Amino acid sequence: MSKDKLWGGRFSQPTDAFVEEFTASIDFDKRMYRQDIRGSIAHARMLGRQGIIPLADVEAIVDGLQKILAQIEAGEFDFSVSLEDIHMNIEARLSTAIGETGKRLHTGRSRNDQVAVDIRLYLKEEIGEVINYLDRLTGSLLFQAEENLGVIMPGYTHLQVAQPILFSHHMLAYVEMFRRDLGRMEDCRKRMDALPLGAGALAGTTFPIDREYVAEQLGFADVTRNSLDSVSDRDFALEFMSASSILMMHLSRFSEELILWSSSEFNFIELSDSFCTGSSIMPQKKNPDVPELVRGKTGRVYGNLMALLTVMKALPLAYNKDMQEDKEPLFDTLDTVKGSLKIFADMIREMKVNAPVMLEAAARGFSNATDVADYLVRTGMPFREAHEVVGKSVRYCVEQGKRLEELSHDEWRSFSESIGKDIYDAITLEACVNARRATGGTAGERVKAEIGRLKADKQRTAGSE
Repeated sequence: MSKDKLWGGRFSQPTDAFVEEFTASIDFDKRMYRQDIRGSIAHARMLGRQGIIPLADVEAIVDGLQKILAQIEAGEFDFSVSLEDIHMNIEARLSTAIGETGKRLHTGRSRNDQVAVDIRLYLKEEIGEVINYLDRLTGSLLFQAEENLGVIMPGYTHLQVAQPILFSHHMLAYVEMFRRDLGRMEDCRKRMDALPLGAGALAGTTFPIDREYVAEQLGFADVTRNSLDSVSDRDFALEFMSASSILMMHLSRFSEELILWSSSEFNFIELSDSFCTGSSIMPQKKNPDVPELVRGKTGRVYGNLMALLTVMKALPLAYNKDMQEDKEPLFDTLDTVKGSLKIFADMIREMKVNAPVMLEAAARGFSNATDVADYLVRTGMPFREAHEVVGKSVRYCVEQGKRLEELSHDEWRSFSESIGKDIYDAITLEACVNARRATGGTAGERVKAEIGRLKADKQRTAGSE
């Protein structure tokens, strides 16, 4: 009945049973119980400190909330759909447990600013976990880069063999991507690190509250500066979901390569049996289900971002019930990202690299052609002319079924008299790789130094936490 609702004074008829079910959020927002109780304890202590409610009431409220927390974590708390959300479930239980005193807790606040602080507290903690998983994944990539230093593979553009590179260099490319993802998560966490509690429903409160005290108690760096903005925007959640979409895009691209590399056509790597499945009909199959599923889950993270952007795109200030739709896509994104990162970090560490096959693949497709052009440039030939000379030599090799390094010196000189016998030393795969010594290049000495730099940076970061 309406009279049983904490907001039921205005109503004379009971809420329709299906309306209760349709509008309730308790089935998904109950995961924020710790943040809700933590926020309520800080709010109660502030109310007592400011003389808004008696200190004896504060003690009873805090004790009651701590007991409710223990009940929830022990699985002894029955959540009620009729009480709509995590806030009212906890407040109603508190009032039942300690009587009228419990009803003083909501002084000076609204569910609008209460849910805003709950989500920010929850997301700040969860982003910390995402950052830890990203750190684990970059650790696995660095492990593979160091274990396989010197392994040469083909680098691709358009999925066509382009130039030889170190496998370690390829792994470090993903380290850079995931380090930027980590930075985006850290930036996102900084921007949400402001306390919205105290904004009330939309206009603030008439009570002499101390928002800065509550912010300090809850570990926020600042307080929000506009009450309307505090309760009516979810850009912090959208920013996290946007950063998550970019992160999942990186995982999806990596997944695509792992799927290709583990195929019999490539045979560059072997994924551990622990991360693959078989076929119900074809006994020889070993399917890369984990990277395939991560590639697929990227779509749902994109969808979650678009769903919340669409929810928010035309909402007038301040709070609207539409905003209840923020939590399910946010929670699903968090669960998907954390699960994908965790499984990827473990899978990459156990991955086996087939170095001889990679080397042979790098030798195909004229991956050393650019180095022939560079050789000619060093003799004084303009690059565009060198490009044409090498193009003709490649066409000749295709017609003759040869590789560039298999051409005789006379054949080379038929294309350019500038080519000496030292061409053979200049276009070995090892020479092609190690010639690229500029910062960011694939030369062994450069990649080894980069691994050392990244490992040292990880140690510094770990030491500062």
